[in-house]
Order: sequence, then structure tokens, then C-alpha cells
Amino acid sequence: MKAIGLTVFGNPGTFEEIDVNLPDLKDNQVLVEVKASSINPGDEPLRTGEIFKSSVGGQWSEKLPIFLGSEVAGIIKAVGKKVTRFKVHDRVMGLAIHSGVYQDFVAVDEDHLTKFSKNISYEIAGAAPTIALTAKQALFDHGNLLKGQRVLIQGGASGVGHVAIQLAKNHGAYVITTARKNNYDFVKALGADEVYDYTEFDIADIVHEKVDLVIDTVMETSIIKNNGALGEVGKKSLSVIKDNGKYVSIVSFGLNSYPMKRNIDAHFFQSKPNHSDFEKIMNWIEMKELHIHIDKIFPLSPQGIEEAYIHSKKQPKKGRISVSKIQK
Repeated sequence: MKAIGLTVFGNPGTFEEIDVNLPDLKDNQVLVEVKASSINPGDEPLRTGEIFKSSVGGQWSEKLPIFLGSEVAGIIKAVGKKVTRFKVHDRVMGLAIHSGVYQDFVAVDEDHLTKFSKNISYEIAGAAPTIALTAKQALFDHGNLLKGQRVLIQGGASGVGHVAIQLAKNHGAYVITTARKNNYDFVKALGADEVYDYTEFDIADIVHEKVDLVIDTVMETSIIKNNGALGEVGKKSLSVIKDNGKYVSIVSFGLNSYPMKRNIDAHFFQSKPNHSDFEKIMNWIEMKELHIHIDKIFPLSPQGIEEAYIHSKKQPKKGRISVSKIQK
């Protein structure tokens, strides 16, 4: 089968089509024919090779090719012996961890998937897994957000940010967010109560009533260079949190090594895929309680993926960038 691998580090990097073997299927896995996926900003330091300059680079191999992507939407072509939730021909979405999904077929653990109906496009399903799972777990599993609380979502027009705004608002929270001015209308339509342009204002000077929770989605170059320490956005965020409040980062991977003042519970986390959460997410989408905004769709091809990464560096953009094998 064909897989699209990163063969040269860089910006945007070079992707090529490579012949690889069909993946071996474990008893608890299904074989998915890939129809759509998305571009993950979290892959950026790996794609450029910048990650190897940090203290965490050792967990990845610098040997090329590297196969990127984890979000998948497609059709089941085979099931393992112990699989009980799915059958051949089911439409499924979810996460394929550590295998890369820019390829014809991918083996995925049963618990990392859920079904979705024909009412939802492959592009929407392939754009949702990481951002919706991360937003859900950040707000509720790690942030313990309660109805009526005040939450600041840094980077509200981003993939995770635009989902987090909707989930927080649906939960009855008061939502403050940051975004560029050209995305003000977008984040307000999602439910944001207050919006500030982080390129013009210091959030510490604007938000006078402190918040219960901050969700930080803004990846800054300084975070990688400083081995995952707080970036400037993160540092400013701490000043607007109540004593005993919470700060949840999806970007500052070294944060857990730094003690916080005023008894603020601050930590970095990575989302954990599971069938139950994915099922909830797809139900929210089906019921139109959650909207996944796709900024642009590119072909799931070497050139299409390179163009998608180039586009991901441009402003303005909002929501998610999809890559798809479906011809429009």
C-alpha cells in the first residue's frame, strides 16, 4: 500500500509517497481505509526537526522517513478477533496513536474509535478527534469547570480553542477568549462573552475580574527553546487566575516541573483517546451542539499535505485544516 512520509525536515518539510506493507492487525484492532485526516499543529516541532533540539527530542527517532498524523476518518475493512463494537463497512473516526495516518490503510485500537453517520462528512469526522477530545478533557476532566465559573481560553479561533468555547458555553460558563481582530465575529458567534486581541493587549491589564480556569492552546517558539517552560502567554495567564484556580496547558510540556504561586493548580496534559469520549463528541456534532469549523480542505497527497502545512502558518485562519481523499 501507499503511505506519505516526511523525508526531509524543514518548513514545510518534504513529503513523498512510499510503498509500505499493510499493517498487521492485532486482536483488538480494526483496519481502516483512510478517507480524511487533518493537520495537527502539535506535529510542527517534529516536522521541522526543532523538537530534536529540546530535552524531549530523545523520545523520537531522527531517522527518516517519519509518518505523521493521528486523526482518522474512514471505513472499516477488517476487524480483529476480539473486536466487539464494530463490523466491516462501518464509518469510524478516532485516533491512531504512533502509526501515522497519511496512508491507504491504518490499524487502530477498537477503544480509540467511534462510529459516525452519513450525515457527517469524512472531513468533519477527520478534523474532530484531537481538538474535541483535548477541549473536552481540558475543560472537564482536568479543569473541573462548573456552571457559572469564568474561563479564559487562550487562542479561541484555533482548533482546540473554538471547540472549547462552545463546550464551555454549553456548560453554562462565562467565556473570555483571545483572538486576532479578524476572528472576533467568529469566536463571538461560537459563544464567547468577551474577546481580546492578544497581539495588541496584555491580558493581565484587561481582565480585572479574575477567572477560575485558563485553557492555554497557544504554542510559542520560546516553549520549545526553553524545554517546555511557560511562554509569555502562559505567564500572563497566571496573573488573571484566582487563588486556588486552575491553569491547564496543552502546549507547555515542561510545565509540571515548575511550582506555582497562590496555590494555583497548573499542569500540562495530553489527551487520552477512548471510545466513550469519542461517542459523546460525535453525538454533540450529530445534535448540532458542537460545530467543527474547517478553514480549508487539501488533497491527502504529498503535495496537498505540504500545502496544508504552509497554509497552517498563515493568518488569518480559524478552526481546522483538513486533508481528504474525497474528490469535491
